[in-house]
Parts: sequence; structure tokens; C-alpha cells
Amino acid sequence: MILARSAWLEERGHASWRENATELARQAENSDGDVWDLAEVGGKVIGCTTVQEKTPPWGWTQDELNESAHYLYSTVTDPAHCTKKPGTVMGLWAVDRATREGKAWVRRGCNFPELVRYNETQGFSLVHEVQRTNSRVYVMARRAERITGLEERFQAL
Repeated sequence: MILARSAWLEERGHASWRENATELARQAENSDGDVWDLAEVGGKVIGCTTVQEKTPPWGWTQDELNESAHYLYSTVTDPAHCTKKPGTVMGLWAVDRATREGKAWVRRGCNFPELVRYNETQGFSLVHEVQRTNSRVYVMARRAERITGLEERFQAL
């Protein structure tokens, strides 16, 4: 799935995860249990994401870091299933899960303006733009809340 997504990104002129695919796949073995294979079709994983209890300190103000949040990253989906929007379903799942766990926010970061626009369709807002060593990172947030119809969205995958 990661290699399929990498090829999709490369075909569109974007940087991909190809060089880090093995490392990214190993995150699923994390003993902290924060990597979730959330979207499956016919026993095949079509989407996964990582949810952490702590927001990385870069890119956020101290006041923002003091607020409770989940941090969502390394979300990967199989481009063959893009019409079903597994990334959107996983993003909404994270928003719902955060509120059930008493968190105020779900935060995430991304490297492409196109991904910012996609995440905005899920209700995330751009909060800051941060220059990291080799890339610009767009950090986003959405208030945690219950999402109605989430089970039906998963079933539609």
C-alpha cells in the first residue's frame, strides 16, 4: 500500500515515501499500539494512520501545546480506493476517538498545499506553516467532536 501511494505521488510530481517505505511499515509493529489499520476491504488494508497522545513541540505555541490533543500522522491510503475516501473516514474516526477520550483537539501535519486543501474538507484548519530542515510543514487542527454516521462510512469502504 505504501509503495502504491508512493507511485501515485511520484506520478503527480510530489515527493514520496518510497525511500522510507520499510521504516514506515515498521511503525505498525510499535508496541505502544498507536498505529491503526482502520480501513480494510476484503481482508486487505487500504488505509492506516498513527495517533499519538502528544503533539510534537515544533510548530505550535506553548498555549496550544498545553491543550489536550491527539496528533495524527503517517496516514497512508491505497490510491486504488481513493473514490471511497478512506483518508477522510480515518480523519473523522480520529476526531470522534479524541472526543471520546476527553481530548480537545486533533492535530496533524502535512508537507503539501494540496494535502492542506484535502484535510480542510475534513474540517481541519491550517494553524501554522513551519520550515523544518528540508521541507515546509503545514500544521493543522480540528476540535474533537462526535461524528454521526461514522460506522456507516466505514461500512461504505
